[in-house]
Amino acid sequence: MPTIPVILDVDTGVDDALAILFAVAHPDIEVLGISCVAGNASLERVVENTLRILDVADAPDIPVAAGARRPLISPARSASHVHGESGLGTVHLPPSSRTPEPVNAVELMHRLISESARPVTLVALAPQTNLALLLRQYPDLAENIERIVFMGGSASVGNATAVAEFNVWHDPEAAAIVLDAGIPTFMYGLDVFNQVAIDREVATALEDGDSAQGRVVGALLTNRVARGESSVAEYTGLIGDAGAICALVDPQALSTRMLPVRVELTGYGRGQTIVDQRSRVGEDTLHGSIDSWAAVEVALDLDAPRVAALFLDTLGLSTP
Repeated sequence: MPTIPVILDVDTGVDDALAILFAVAHPDIEVLGISCVAGNASLERVVENTLRILDVADAPDIPVAAGARRPLISPARSASHVHGESGLGTVHLPPSSRTPEPVNAVELMHRLISESARPVTLVALAPQTNLALLLRQYPDLAENIERIVFMGGSASVGNATAVAEFNVWHDPEAAAIVLDAGIPTFMYGLDVFNQVAIDREVATALEDGDSAQGRVVGALLTNRVARGESSVAEYTGLIGDAGAICALVDPQALSTRMLPVRVELTGYGRGQTIVDQRSRVGEDTLHGSIDSWAAVEVALDLDAPRVAALFLDTLGLSTP
């Protein structure tokens, strides 16, 4: 089968790093380039983390470019309570000899999509500021975009707020612009994000093992997350964003539905992805009070052990 040409849009923290490692390693994926945006860490740290993770992956010369430093409207917000000040938790990697592209991420994406002989899949693992800027500046590019796969949103509860997931909450206007672009879209949200984890014993064995890449993966997986100032940091082992890349190459592992989705832009619900799962027409439709919604393929459930095994097997990290 031909490979899938992909552009990754990342805010490289712990789980973005796992996603990059997986994408570079999987034989069905061709990573054309990586665009970076502030989110889990500052833009400068995101770019540097991305270059260092490409070294860990022993990746070919993949172009990396810096993009937006902040959301379209809201101020930038730190996620250091999850990813640490460096963005990679307690993982310390040597500086990379790789250098980022001299152009902005939007211009890099424009060039790669325009030059691609096949439609490109955009995989957004971060706030979607770069994608929104790209699609507003170059709307004709949609003709050569196969689809957009984004890690973000939720059809149930949130994490940034009670109803909003971090990536969409960080820049809801950008997410709304992307959904409104008319490009086929796949949402890998918290409903499935929180299901795929690597057993603690496996992660610890990787961290203590002989493989250099395995030690980095193990250290990323064992990054502890405190749930509050007074709570004790705990092990989760989530592969996080990497699950969205797994879904790209093994869609049969997921249960999905085409559903109407919109992004809430006001009030406490700001940043919520409202997913309409009703089986009947509601009063809003009957009385003409409903706005237009995007039709999105939404992941609602998955085979978590199957996805976890795919992740480890692709990286050549057999279960100890």
